[in-house]
Amino acid sequence: MPCVLATVVRCESPTSARPGDKAVVTADGRLHGWVGGSCSEPVVRRESLLALERGEPILIHIVGGAEEVRQSRGRGELTMATTCPSGGSLDVFLEPQLPKPLLVVFGATPAARTLLSMGALSGFRTCAVHPGARGEDFPGADLVLPDLDLARAAPGADSWAVVATMGHYDEDALEAALAHPQLEVALIASRRRTAAVREVLAARGLDQAVLARIRAPAGRVRGASQEEIALLALADVVTARRRRTPVKVDDSHPAFATDPVCGMTVELPARQQTAHAGLIYSFCCADCRQSFEAEPERYLRLLQAAATAASPST
Repeated sequence: MPCVLATVVRCESPTSARPGDKAVVTADGRLHGWVGGSCSEPVVRRESLLALERGEPILIHIVGGAEEVRQSRGRGELTMATTCPSGGSLDVFLEPQLPKPLLVVFGATPAARTLLSMGALSGFRTCAVHPGARGEDFPGADLVLPDLDLARAAPGADSWAVVATMGHYDEDALEAALAHPQLEVALIASRRRTAAVREVLAARGLDQAVLARIRAPAGRVRGASQEEIALLALADVVTARRRRTPVKVDDSHPAFATDPVCGMTVELPARQQTAHAGLIYSFCCADCRQSFEAEPERYLRLLQAAATAASPST
């Protein structure tokens, strides 16, 4: 299950956390463990969800004792100042724990074998699929399937298939792969061969929406070796995968807001709220709410500056 390992790596007293304290944040926003109290836990949960979505680690610097709300975000790093009464500071490192992506390769061709080898080197779990295959036929594969039933491979949200059968049971392999809606499917074939395969699958009853899932990344290459074709096919998989969000965060996860007075991250719905100019603002405590109500425009300027500085870079 995708999650984030949060580790306290530095503290300046007074804090309730200690270096080495750890917690796990799951995709529903829940925290299991200890990384400090109310000043650190909400921001760790919020940033953990961002780390999961981007598939990248984040280092959080929580700086206590600041008089004004200031936040700045760099690549993989967030610094936030808070007027939390404790006055302590700490750094928390957030490391996404993501399962390896699955690469399913159909065929026993040189291109298929090269794909399996390069896929393993690129961080994929590899599954070789070929009728009658035995484990010793594909010694480097994590899983070998002797038929086209992919149930044992359990394709999920981060699963990719390449049909490298080179005319031997292309249609059967594609039909087996397309039966799994979350599986991304590519075919190594020329344009003409790809069109012919689509016609056969359409005659079998597959609709156009399903057939549109078939990509043919190496279809425009002529004269390439089997190894070069495999390289192009894997590059297409890696490129397509990098364009996607690594993990879809659970839609049921909690929402968060920033206290405009002290800068703390507050889980919604907050106990302390107030309305101003038609909007609802949330606070960590009654003191912050009262301070805001006394000088709302001052704190709204600070909140806008903090939100601009903390926007994730693209």
